[in-house]
Amino acid sequence: MSQLLEQSLPRDEWGTIAPDFLQSMADALVAGNLKLVRQATRDLHAADLSDLIEALDQPNRLRLISSLGRNFDVEALPELDEAVRDELLQALPNQMIASAITKLDTDDAVYLLEDMEPAEQADILAKLSKADRATLHRALEYPEDTAGRLMQTEFVAAPEFWTVQQALDYVNKAEDIPEQFVEIYVVDPGFHLKGTVPLARLLRAPRPDRLSAIMTEEQVVFDVTTERDDIAYKFDQYNLVSAAVVDAEGRLVGSLMVDDIVEVIKEDAEEDILHLGGVGEEAITDTVLQITRSRFSWLFVNLLTAVLASWVISWFEASLQQMVALAILMPIVASMGGNAGTQTMTVAVRALATRHLGPSNVVKVTLRESAVGLINGLLFAVIVGGFSWWWFGSETLGAIIAAAIIINLLAAALAGILVPLTLDHFDIDPAVASGTFVTTVTDIVGFFAFLGLATIWIYWPPF
Repeated sequence: MSQLLEQSLPRDEWGTIAPDFLQSMADALVAGNLKLVRQATRDLHAADLSDLIEALDQPNRLRLISSLGRNFDVEALPELDEAVRDELLQALPNQMIASAITKLDTDDAVYLLEDMEPAEQADILAKLSKADRATLHRALEYPEDTAGRLMQTEFVAAPEFWTVQQALDYVNKAEDIPEQFVEIYVVDPGFHLKGTVPLARLLRAPRPDRLSAIMTEEQVVFDVTTERDDIAYKFDQYNLVSAAVVDAEGRLVGSLMVDDIVEVIKEDAEEDILHLGGVGEEAITDTVLQITRSRFSWLFVNLLTAVLASWVISWFEASLQQMVALAILMPIVASMGGNAGTQTMTVAVRALATRHLGPSNVVKVTLRESAVGLINGLLFAVIVGGFSWWWFGSETLGAIIAAAIIINLLAAALAGILVPLTLDHFDIDPAVASGTFVTTVTDIVGFFAFLGLATIWIYWPPF
């Protein structure tokens, strides 16, 4: 077994921390058994340590950090769930937070500071060195969710006229370079970015060669105001490992690393999944009140749309009284339409997020989804129509629900693609609002088509 696995937390078959280990840690913390605590957490990866902190209750979280003292890996703090992180930062002394920040990369330090109250933030910054304070002040001034907030200001830069040997000597001797980097940025005297030299190329190049001769000039560069969605898209699109960040004058000010962007991609995917379910930015560690408040608003919107659908049903009250079978079969039409609409909507929302759906292919995709809706409508019309005919002994009723199924599945396909596109056009997150509107469309169209056709049959029969 590898060394990493031997040092990781004991976990059960679901991947969560083993209950017996968690209980033994809690007992040791309450009893003040520092030796056992330090032995159990020694050499843990920061991600595992953050999982352990999250699994403990608040008093034991503080006891764990206090027990580890200087051995506490501060890189676990940025790994924490946001709610747990904020709770810990409120409880920990500002001096301890300031000390932790000095050991973190700029992007991780900004992540800890950005949501604090201004007074707390100012007090912590005042405890830092002048250089660190200036760096973090500048990073915090950039808009949230931009490259300026995500970048780390620790990078390796060298002038064009340096030789490979000079660059290697600098990397070996300099103390203020990041622990991990994959390329050297080549700059002019004004610190404008001229190109990059991957470390692999630097190590293989002849020592007398100048950096200007081996650098790559074509590269993906981000402005400090570039939004995180654009950054994530380009990292994914061009398989980037790192990228330079420049200010408005084109001066090199920072670097983005793939590990941070992977976190952005993961967060965006999680947000889309939660929003499609009508859930806001909710975490498993949130309180009952926080979760209730997060979910109530969209449940209330769903209530209003359900009332609208019920109002449509009320138009056909007389028809329902004439034939009870209509009330029995109605949910089938609405359910089929709702599920079909959700399928199309999910594909559309994800395609918009990954930029695979846009003006260039919107007509093609809409026609494709409409064809799928029509074909599925015809297939399920035969199944549901035949079933209804067998159940109620009426071929006319079977034909009515078959026609309603076709109409509603076609409407579901159109709503599933057009609703997200419309919301996106008006800069409304389609992941948040699409579900409610698509369901409303399929409910109203389904009920109106089914009950409308049934009413025509009851009161104006063709024969």
